[in-house]
Amino acid sequence: MPTELPIPEHLYRLLLYIASHISLYNLAIALVIFLVFWGFKNLFANYIFHFFLNLFCREGAKQDSFLLVLRNPVKNAIVLTGGYLALQNCVPGTLDFWLNNLFRTGNIILFSNAVYALIGYYAANHEEIQKIFNREVDKILIPFLSKVLKFIVLALAFVAMASTWGYDVNGFIAGLGLGGLAFALAAKDLLANIFSGIVIIIDKPFSIGDWIKTSEMEGTIEDINFRSTKIRAFDQALVTVPNANLVNAPIVNYTNRSMRRITFQMRVRYDTPGYKLKVCIDTIEKFLRSHPYVDQDTIFVKFDSFGDSGLELFLYFFTTTTVWGEYLAIKQDINFKIMEILEKEGVRFAFPSTSVYVENPG
Repeated sequence: MPTELPIPEHLYRLLLYIASHISLYNLAIALVIFLVFWGFKNLFANYIFHFFLNLFCREGAKQDSFLLVLRNPVKNAIVLTGGYLALQNCVPGTLDFWLNNLFRTGNIILFSNAVYALIGYYAANHEEIQKIFNREVDKILIPFLSKVLKFIVLALAFVAMASTWGYDVNGFIAGLGLGGLAFALAAKDLLANIFSGIVIIIDKPFSIGDWIKTSEMEGTIEDINFRSTKIRAFDQALVTVPNANLVNAPIVNYTNRSMRRITFQMRVRYDTPGYKLKVCIDTIEKFLRSHPYVDQDTIFVKFDSFGDSGLELFLYFFTTTTVWGEYLAIKQDINFKIMEILEKEGVRFAFPSTSVYVENPG
């Protein structure tokens, strides 16, 4: 004989009470109401939703629209409403309190879920935020504010559900104030990192995607959250740095440069005639001043010193681009042209060497 699962006595009595007040007629009407709303959900998903999607979105933007975020919450709200009306038609009136509270709770959850999803959508598509406000939005603010807004949505949803079921949220909020004091004392390092993150957002020493360098590391900013900043090092390692460490450290932001510097010393042989050396210097400087990707404000090509192994020329100038790949291409082009100039004048590079002279007394 199969073993029957025991049912709690209070649940058993509740089921008997509901069954005694439900007639087949009311049950049939409830089922029809639910099926109507279920059918309307499918109608909405297949036709009405696509109508509004075609109405408000361009052809290329249909696959990436905020309406897609709201589709499932609206469908679930239709099913929830149908279930509520169906149950209200067949359950006894004494259960209206529970039924209404369950319906309100479901609506709070669906609404919070929709707002939470919208925040995530706009955080991932910051171009849409720029279209709404018609201004440039700093990328450093988007992930930080999205986390704050998501936390606020969850907190408000919890408070709203607690109020729906009759719980006193004032005591809960007051308890948060006292608990917050104890938490602040116990987690002062965490709070220091949070306030440091706020300072980073306000002061803007760097933004997401910037190439920065500190005394401890160098890399590209990937994310900024409440506690830390994530930096992708050039060896592709992901480094997590507490915000307090970054606020108190000197930071070099290479991305904010408008130019990139090229400077080096070039050594030629000691047997190079002075007039040929002067021609090479003048020709190289003339070439740099005519180069379209070299900044014309600062160009130095000078005979610098008499080195140990040759005559040393000093070159100092800037490129007009800060992109790493373009910078390397420009530098390569300039180096090849300098080699051509020296070859044309018959000037040879000097190698590190040592000459030994033996004096003959006779």
